[in-house]
Amino acid sequence: MSKTLLIYERAVPVNKARHGGCGVKTGDNYNFAKDVNSMPLLAQEFRDAMREYPIVFAGTGENIMPAVLLGFGEHENLFVDDAGKWDSKYIPAFARRYPYVFSSSDDGQTLTLCIDEDFSGFNQQGDGERLFDDEGEQTPYLKKVLAFQTEFQRLFTRTQTFCKNLHALELLDPMQAQVKMGSGKEIQIGGFMVVNRERLKEVPADKLSELATVDELELIYLHLQSMHNVTDLSRRIKPDADYQAAKEGAAESTGESKVEASTETEAKADAAPKKKATEKKKVANKGSGNGEAR
Repeated sequence: MSKTLLIYERAVPVNKARHGGCGVKTGDNYNFAKDVNSMPLLAQEFRDAMREYPIVFAGTGENIMPAVLLGFGEHENLFVDDAGKWDSKYIPAFARRYPYVFSSSDDGQTLTLCIDEDFSGFNQQGDGERLFDDEGEQTPYLKKVLAFQTEFQRLFTRTQTFCKNLHALELLDPMQAQVKMGSGKEIQIGGFMVVNRERLKEVPADKLSELATVDELELIYLHLQSMHNVTDLSRRIKPDADYQAAKEGAAESTGESKVEASTETEAKADAAPKKKATEKKKVANKGSGNGEAR
C-alpha cells in the first residue's frame, strides 16, 4: 500500500511553468474517496482514529502499512455520503492532503510535490488558492502545502519502521470480517491483517520493553481496541430495500413503530484472505528526502 495511492488519477509535478496561473479551490467535498474501502494511516493518527475506525494492516513483507477500514464492499466508503461529506470526527491525513502528494524517481532521495490535475477544484483560471504569485514565487498557500507533505513523509517513514517491527516479530495474521445483515445476507471482506493476541503474549520481555520504549506497544493495543469498531462500521450499511420494505409493512400492519434493519458483525482470522478494493495508479511515496515544488 505504501506505493499505491488509491485516490489519485493524474498526479503531475508542480512547477511554475505549468501551474504559474493555476488555482485550487479547497473545500470539504470528499467524493474523490467514495470508492475506496480502506486508506493508509500514520502511526501518529492511531489515538484519534481508533475511536471511530477499525485499524488494520495491509500489504506484504517490507511494504506493510496500517489502514483504516472504511467499508465492506469492494468500492465502498461508508463514511462519505452522497453529498461528498465525510461523516466522522476525525478524517485521515491521507485524505486531507489530497490533491497533493510527493513522488520520487530515486527511491526517496529526492521528493517532488505533485498535484492531481483531475481534482475538481483544480483550475487554470487562478480561482481559489494560487500556487505561484505573479512573480513566479511560491505563495504562502503552496509553502503551507509543502510543510504538511514534508511532515506527512516524516511520519510515514516512522510508521514504516513500526510495521517492519511487527513483521519481524511475526505478530500479524490474516483477518476476515464477516457482517450479517438483518435480512440474513452476509458480507465478507479480507485481504487485511491484525495482530495475533496470543502471539503477542509470547514476545520475550526484552522485545516488549523495546516496543514500549518507542510507544509501539501502545500502538498495538490501540489497534486491537479499534477492532470493536467493526460493529459500528456495519451499522452504517443501508438496509436492503426489500428487507426494509417488509419491516415497514409488518410495523404498519401491527401498529408497531418502524425500525431499521439491525446488523451483527463478527471478525475472525482466516488463512485465505480475499482481495481488498482495487487500487489505482502507483506513485512512489517513501523515503526521507527533501520535498520541492519547482
